[in-house]
Amino acid sequence: MNGRLRYATIGAALVLLATLPWWVGNSYYINIASQILLFAVFALALNVLVGYAGLVSLGHAGLFAIAGYTAALLLQAGYGHFAADTAAIVVTLAASAIFAVLALRSTGIGFLMITLALGQIVWGIAYRWASLTGGDNGVNVTTRPSPFGISLANAPSFYFASLVVFLLAFATMAVFVRSPFGASLRGTRDQARRMNALGYNVWLIRFVAIVFSGFWTGISGLLFIYYNQFVSPQVSALTASAEVLLMVISGGTATLLGPIAGAIIVVVMKNVVSAYVERWNLVLGLIFIVIITFMPDGLVPGTVRLCRWSWHVIRWNGKPAPAMEKHSPGAPP
Repeated sequence: MNGRLRYATIGAALVLLATLPWWVGNSYYINIASQILLFAVFALALNVLVGYAGLVSLGHAGLFAIAGYTAALLLQAGYGHFAADTAAIVVTLAASAIFAVLALRSTGIGFLMITLALGQIVWGIAYRWASLTGGDNGVNVTTRPSPFGISLANAPSFYFASLVVFLLAFATMAVFVRSPFGASLRGTRDQARRMNALGYNVWLIRFVAIVFSGFWTGISGLLFIYYNQFVSPQVSALTASAEVLLMVISGGTATLLGPIAGAIIVVVMKNVVSAYVERWNLVLGLIFIVIITFMPDGLVPGTVRLCRWSWHVIRWNGKPAPAMEKHSPGAPP
């Protein structure tokens, strides 16, 4: 029964996502949906480290920006979208490998501080090397790609392209975390010394996880520059890394739906609620405080646990009271 319910829920979600442009209608809200999808990919990528490897990174916005700047600068230089996007992914993978080699010299707070420093270096380069990056003026992207001859210039077509990338990312993450490698990655999170004793190369497992995370971070960075058609140093700022980390933590680490829920909360608050509430940052902070207080493992795991508890209560209250058995005098009860 649970399996049927799960497949029915997945089917309903896919139908809603596939038909969203028709039942939403408004281009503004279709663009908001595209933004949720691209940040969900980013959050899923970071969750590989935070949730499954136990490595908290505050430098992933640097990799996000590296992909965006590489593609934007190559497009500005006259290269085609395929060449620019391919080069952006290759450069991001190389940068991820460098980040991994430097950051894996430590774990815990040391790893977090090294990734923070690396992210700030990327921000400093983007901000100060104005002759290359344009500084505060950023780099404009004048066109969007046309995969298979399909123009992505309007909101619905770009939404469907983002949806395809999101579904690929989600499926890849699902396979990744359920694979033997995913199990070994969780082992390095829970018992690194025991994994070493069993013959696993903990450093290499974590290195591969960071590069894999960097790949999907680069993909989300490409979606971002095509969505905004602009990239600036703010993309690599510390606040950008912290924002995505909050998406992962608030939704629920080590889950596939948690980062998506977190992305929905943050993007909707920034782009929809902010139009009606001036102090939307305060409201967002209160939401995070409530989630962490009452659902410390995140919104999705906490909601699942609450639903299961409610279901058990309903089933128990719906059962008739057990009948009293009659016993003959002197017989044991």
